[in-house]
Amino acid sequence: MPDWLTVIILGLIEGLTEFIPVSSTGHLLIAQRWLPRQSELFNIVIQSGAALALVPLFWKKFSGMAFGLGKAENRDLLMKLGTAFLITCVAGMAMKKMGLELPEDARPVAWATLIGGFVIFGVEAICKRRVLSDSLTWPIVIGVAVGQLIAMVFPGASRSGATIMIALLMGLSRPVATEFSFLLGVPTLLAAGGYELLKAFKDGEFATLNWFHVALGFVAAAVSAFVVVRWLIRFVQSHTFNGFAIYRVALGAALLLWLAR
Repeated sequence: MPDWLTVIILGLIEGLTEFIPVSSTGHLLIAQRWLPRQSELFNIVIQSGAALALVPLFWKKFSGMAFGLGKAENRDLLMKLGTAFLITCVAGMAMKKMGLELPEDARPVAWATLIGGFVIFGVEAICKRRVLSDSLTWPIVIGVAVGQLIAMVFPGASRSGATIMIALLMGLSRPVATEFSFLLGVPTLLAAGGYELLKAFKDGEFATLNWFHVALGFVAAAVSAFVVVRWLIRFVQSHTFNGFAIYRVALGAALLLWLAR
């Protein structure tokens, strides 16, 4: 398979899976068992492409936080996003210094994918017996930040899956939980991409990187993420996440059977 096609496929996988509760990192690790492996820098940069795709979809929210701080709701959202992002950055950097990183092995991905499916089933069963609220409280904001940290350590946990499920468990409605998870993903993924780019520049890795391939993966991730998120925003208005749980259980079980051969 030509390299240009490989990076497009990986970009599409990243964009299609970054914002649905199935783990983009896990899917990229699995895909690169059969496709030529790309650098960690490549994976981080294409995540930034997926993140940027959300800006036009949530332009009203982002422009309000940038230019409409005279309104209390814009200030409130900015403070809550900033707090969750700051918690993620500080704790994430601390975990990196402690040596906690995503393992590059398919077995923990398979287990996390399988277990995550049952977690979604459980959360949805609990939510069925409760009245969910549209009120984004400060405890929920902190819980969502913890969800991002969980996804940093456990491949297959899914950043969006962990954050949305925690928000649901704490009583937030699906549409608001999904929107806040997506909004928080933009600065989180862009910061991760910027950090890795700066690190690569200092280490002299820029000269060895094929920027044409990076650009192809970046664009593929952005386009596919835009399509998926636009669909998912409408989907969560009237559907549960049980369909994604079924997918996770089936995929996790299939991977464990394949690895046991």
